[in-house]
Amino acid sequence: MRDRRLLLIYAIILIDVVVGSAIGPIMPEFVKGLSRPQVWLSAGTALFLGVQLFAAPMLGKISDGYGRRPVMIVSAIGTFLADCLLLPVRAGLYFVNRLSDGLTNGMYATVRSAITDISAKDELFKNLGIEGAIISLGFVIGPMAAGLLLTVFDVPEGQQATYVAGMAVGLSALNIGLSFLLRETHPQPSGIRGKELRDEVALSINVLTLWSRLTAKERQHPGLLQLVLMQVALTFSIGYYFYFVAFASLGELQMDAKAISYFFIYFGALSIAINYVFYTYLADRINQRRAIFWFALLGTPTLAAYGLIGTSVAGLYLIVTIDCLTLSLIQGLIEGLMAQRTSDEDRGEIFGLNQAMQGLASFVTTLVFGALSLIDLRLPFAWFAACLAVVAWLAYRKF
Repeated sequence: MRDRRLLLIYAIILIDVVVGSAIGPIMPEFVKGLSRPQVWLSAGTALFLGVQLFAAPMLGKISDGYGRRPVMIVSAIGTFLADCLLLPVRAGLYFVNRLSDGLTNGMYATVRSAITDISAKDELFKNLGIEGAIISLGFVIGPMAAGLLLTVFDVPEGQQATYVAGMAVGLSALNIGLSFLLRETHPQPSGIRGKELRDEVALSINVLTLWSRLTAKERQHPGLLQLVLMQVALTFSIGYYFYFVAFASLGELQMDAKAISYFFIYFGALSIAINYVFYTYLADRINQRRAIFWFALLGTPTLAAYGLIGTSVAGLYLIVTIDCLTLSLIQGLIEGLMAQRTSDEDRGEIFGLNQAMQGLASFVTTLVFGALSLIDLRLPFAWFAACLAVVAWLAYRKF
């Protein structure tokens, strides 16, 4: 790598995703005493994602004015404090955790800005693609670490959530130290006056301004708005990432925490290999929009197939293999095309606005799949598949 700061950024991302994916399988423990636990799981996810509507644009704007490093430090501290709330396994603290962790999850807009800051033009797709592979690696290590912890120490079922939450707290503390070690990537932060910051907070809280702000950015960077719409439709479809734990544990598969962990190990490991090869050797050499179209088109029946899997674990692993070869590759392509339409002055703001739109889309899709799951636990996958078909349609319009 031309810039060693990339290694530190990737390490921070990896640990953050490890923490998030490790606690995923234990989340049902926090709500299992409540009626309709799948609804409360969906509500917690909606809360986590919904607060990003105003947090992400605000953090992105702050990173443009004061630099990426301070935002990443604050976000790391916020994740640590949020994870501390999980140590007593209580439903109320689960919701407080989702709220507080969501407030600082806008870090990912800053992370993508930082990667773009220090990436040469000919390495942008590769570096953002590696970010995707790192996230996939986190999805492997998180469940694997949780599974090993529970297996090696032979943790009784009633104490599993506490042990995994304790591990998450320790890793979050490590990320605080790594964030302090990161050297600034923004070339010349210009600062933000008090009035500008107050205005940004007001704008961020008023989610109705998101569209008008994106429209203004479209005039400066033509093609940006179309990519944001594709990102929104994709976010609707990948809501199944958040729904899968409830579906696998409460549906016909009846998977326990260990089985879910092993599944995510396979999913993440395969995704790492495919993402690394694709973004290192292929992404810069193909028509990215055409690739998005074909991946979305082939991924649509793949998403629908999850809902038809029944009790077949072998069928589940076959479907997720096709998933890794199609729709799992779309995210990095959209982010790469979007990064090309930013400048040093507004990169954090644009990624923040985009993450806010993703937060809004995630909030909406969580409400939708939560409502559909009350009718039938398989039904949300019809929604996810339909949304991915919209991604294919939007990409096709730009051929």
